[in-house]
Amino acid sequence: TTEIYTLSLHDALPICGSDLDTALDLPPAERIQALIAFAAAATDPNPKLQQAMVALIEGGAGAGKDRLALGEALGNLGDPRLSAPTEERYWIEVSHDDGPVQVGRYPVTNAEFRTFVNDGGYDRPELWGQDGKLWLDQAKTKWVDMADQADSGPYVVPNQPVVGVTWFEARAYARMFDARLPRFDERLWVTRGSDKRPYPWGSPFGEGNANTQEEVIGRPCAVGLFVKDATPEGVSDLAGNVAEWNDDGVGSQRWIHPGAWDQPSMAAWAKARFLEPADSCWAGLGFRLAKD
Repeated sequence: TTEIYTLSLHDALPICGSDLDTALDLPPAERIQALIAFAAAATDPNPKLQQAMVALIEGGAGAGKDRLALGEALGNLGDPRLSAPTEERYWIEVSHDDGPVQVGRYPVTNAEFRTFVNDGGYDRPELWGQDGKLWLDQAKTKWVDMADQADSGPYVVPNQPVVGVTWFEARAYARMFDARLPRFDERLWVTRGSDKRPYPWGSPFGEGNANTQEEVIGRPCAVGLFVKDATPEGVSDLAGNVAEWNDDGVGSQRWIHPGAWDQPSMAAWAKARFLEPADSCWAGLGFRLAKD
């Protein structure tokens, strides 16, 4: 947690006064600090404050740790950009050689996966399949066990991508919503488009475009925080932030796209992929949904 994020409202008063409208008139850098302080002091969601924070994120204001703290503060306050797979705005339809496919605008977030846990997802055999039930019977640690540990705080912010999930857990979550994980060829098509982009924004890779190791963020960030890491259709976080499970693979292993906060920019390339055992989980690996 950054020093900026821990500012209290009282600490922010010299910057912004006690009035939110006054804070909204500040230059962007000072406004970020002031709004983070207001969010830290808020006891209930405040639509005006939330929308002001979203505007800063979507406008690309600030950089590095300031934006990380802004995204985290919005996640804890309540991020209005997020939706559930049951909502139409959750999905973006993309044309594909095999027909249109719908994909999640963002990777699945901690808030979403927590709902899966709270709704008894781990206790619903129909979501897991034979191989998934076998993993469940033998698993020493599930996502919920790791997420509830004291040192997991930076990784379980509600509007950040869920990480530390196995392929089995990701697939079970998808099945709860009659969805699935994208195949690698589908994800590649979504990222590249008909103009064959090497990255969602085009080329070159550049600086500040995706949450990879070079940005020195050192952790996952709020979805959509790196605004250039998005396709023209609006599918976000395809190059960085977290690696993503794909549905297909070879044998018992599954393809992942490796672009993530803890991986170098080479891993962000649209065609990058490698095989991972289905029971793998690490702090840079998440997933997103797809459906026909």
